[in-house]
This record gives sequence, structure tokens and C-alpha cells, in this order.
Amino acid sequence: MASRYDLVIIGMGSGGMVGAEFAATIGLRVAVIERGRVGGDCLWTGCVPSKALLASAKAAHTMKVADRYGLPSVDPGEIDTSLVWKRIRSIQQDLATSDDDPERFRAMGLEIIAGQARVTGPNTVELVGQDRTLEARYILVCTGSRPLTPPLDGLKEAGFLTSESVFEIERAPKSMVMIGGGPIAIEMAQAFTRLGIRTTVLQKGPGILPRDEPDLVATLTSMLRAEGVDLRLNVATERVAVADGRKIVYGAEGGEPARWEAEELLVAVGRRPNVEGLGLEEVGVKVGRRGIEIDERMRTSVPSIYAAGDVAGRFLFTHSAAYEAVRAVRDAFFPGKGKVTDFVPWCTFTDPELAHAGLTVAEAEQKHGEDVEVYRMELAHSDRARADGASEGAIIVVTAKGKLVGAHILAPAAGEMIHELAMGINEGKKLAELASLIHVYPTLSTSIGQLAGEAAFEGAKRLRWLVRKEK
Repeated sequence: MASRYDLVIIGMGSGGMVGAEFAATIGLRVAVIERGRVGGDCLWTGCVPSKALLASAKAAHTMKVADRYGLPSVDPGEIDTSLVWKRIRSIQQDLATSDDDPERFRAMGLEIIAGQARVTGPNTVELVGQDRTLEARYILVCTGSRPLTPPLDGLKEAGFLTSESVFEIERAPKSMVMIGGGPIAIEMAQAFTRLGIRTTVLQKGPGILPRDEPDLVATLTSMLRAEGVDLRLNVATERVAVADGRKIVYGAEGGEPARWEAEELLVAVGRRPNVEGLGLEEVGVKVGRRGIEIDERMRTSVPSIYAAGDVAGRFLFTHSAAYEAVRAVRDAFFPGKGKVTDFVPWCTFTDPELAHAGLTVAEAEQKHGEDVEVYRMELAHSDRARADGASEGAIIVVTAKGKLVGAHILAPAAGEMIHELAMGINEGKKLAELASLIHVYPTLSTSIGQLAGEAAFEGAKRLRWLVRKEK
């Protein structure tokens, strides 16, 4: 006899955890099926370990450049990266036994089931090999994604690391070649370089981070190269070989034959949705190249089955997965229907950070034409940035007919700063309206207030004729 639930969630990563907690909050009977570890990619192979690594790398870098702050620089020498990796694992375990502890979720009334799920009907999920079937009013698939492996001759034979396996090693290699120039590769490249690991990045296109504002990416590229990251652009990789214990990537750079070698390879060329073995297509759920096909309400082609997070292929971010899962549960169980937003800010956590919300300048000009105005402030004009010794970077705000449509920040803590501008974009605010908020001085966000003040002053200039004159 099948167990009956209001909701069965498949996968307990970033989306599944938040969706399950929300479902428990509104009194639903919920079962969550997880084949691996609670916490998913974010805790075990993504956000948490990568940011822990970046923090250690930043500490090492600060020691090396302490003379910029009037202090003696300290050469840490050859860093024992096994201690860094040990710290990463300790942070993961701390989270796994606190906020992400399965018992915390069970205490909410959730049933957490270990096993492999297979959808067998619009309202049924089978536990493979356990002779158990779960019935549910609705099913929510949150199985995430995994690193993509490119079809490169010799790659599998040579062996390589990914964003998942790199945190399972005991210590970092002495040198590294990374294939890919997206956020994961660029964050890792800076971190590895700061820890004394010779790192080369091979990017297929003419620049790294192609989805971000090009001017700020160019500045970041120069900063990374100045730190020692060997960034190679317009690279075509052809094959991989192993010789004398070293891994060699053969290809071309700018059309000219080239080769790069290192102790280890890391491949970061995208991600693939985890849809295999779920039985989705057999029950009528449409699956495309990017993942499960969903509508604006996160519903699949089978109305009782929803999908959220990486497996749905919209935005591959932890914060987007959590938002989508909550919206899916809300849509299934509450009256009134809405649609999920396509407005999702993001941040690449290099040092300085590169944050993005809305349209780039080029995208805005293509969409809005001559109505676009661009406001820019260099961090060199920020008192706080200069005091902190971090004056490289800028804030770019894009408006159309005065309203905010895009914002891009290259600065320390840009990921924290972007939310004010993101809210302005989301609410259709004019840049000048942000000037009415008094920004704390001295902060990096003061520069946002200054940009807003410039827009407000322009408006005031047009109203000079209203100024009361002395009689």
C-alpha cells in the first residue's frame, strides 16, 4: 500500500530544503527523497566550500601585500594547502550538523527518505530497490545539476578535477590548468594563484565572464593577471595527454598552435541537469537540453509535477533555486496564480567581487535605444575604497527614460551592495529616487547615493526657474 502525502520533493539541495521548510510551515504532509547528502551542491561542492577557499586565499594575499597598509609584508612561503582543505571540510561539517542537519527538518514534521526516486505517474513516486511507492497530490523535482564533461580526446584517460571533486582532494596540486572562463573557474583561479599554485585559465571566447558588463570584466581581467593568473583567451582545446607525470592540453590560442601543462586539470565548462533515472519522460514530462521544461509557474508538462532549481535550467544559482521552489509550492497549494520572475541578480565572488542586476549597457541600448543613460562612478572617487586600499573598480548604473534597468558593480562586497539597486530595478524606480535615502558615510554604498544625487541634481537643474529669488 502506498504512503500518501500532500507533497513529495525529490532532492534536498538548495531548492529542496527551502521548499520543504516552506511546505512544513504551511502545514503540509511532506516527504523528501534524497539519494546523497542533505545540502546538495551548495554545501558540499559549491557555494560553501568555494567561499571558504576564497577566504583562506584572501588571507594569504593580504599577508603578501601588507606593505600597502603600512605594515610589514609577510611571505607565507609554501602554503600547506592540506590545512586549507581541512578548514573547508570543518565548515561543511559545522553546517551539516546545524542548519542543514536532517534532524532539524524532521523536527518540522518532514519525512526524509534516503534513496533513489523514480516518478511512475502524475501523483506517484517509487523508491528504487525499496519496494515502496509514495502517492502525492503534487511532486516537486529539485535534483540539481552536475559538471559537464566536454568531448575532449584523452581527457577521461588523463583524469581531471571538477568543481565537485576539487573539494574531495587532500591538498591542492602544485600547478593547475583550468578549462573554462566562467564564474567557477575564475573564482578558483584567483584562489589557487593566491595560495601559490601556478594557474592557467583557458577560455574559448574573447573574454572571461561573458554575461557580465564588459568594461568591468576588462578591469577585473587586468587585476587577475596582475596577481599572476595566467589568462589565455580565444583558446581552442583539442586533446589531452599525460607525459612524465604531467597533464598536457594541446590546442590553439588565437589560431596559433599551443600547449599548456600542469600537475592537474580542472574542467569548468558548464553544468548538466540531473534528469537521468527519474522516469520523467515516461510519464509525459518534457525534458530539453537545459533540463526539465517548465512554464511561468514552474509547472512541467504534467500539471501535478513541478521542477525548481538547476534541473529546471533557468538560472543556476542557489538563491534562484530557493526562490523557485517556494514559488512552486505556493502555486500548487495556495489560491491565485502568479509567475516566477526572470529578474535574478548574481555575483562572481572574486576579489573584488563582480555583481550584476538587470541589463548590461549593450543590452539596454539594444532594447531601449536612445532613451538609455549610463551613470558611472570609479571607486577611486570613494573615500572608503581609498581608505581600504581597494580603489580599483567601479559602479555602473543603466537607466532608460530615467528608470533603473541595470546595475553592475566591481568592488569589495559588491554582492552586498547590489541589492539596493536590484530592488530599484525590480520596483521600476528612477535613479534620482535613491537620492532620498541617506546613505551611511563612509561606506562603499555612499557611491550609489552619489550617483543617485547626480541624477537628482540634473532634475533640479531643469527646475532652476522655480527657485525663489531675493526681492
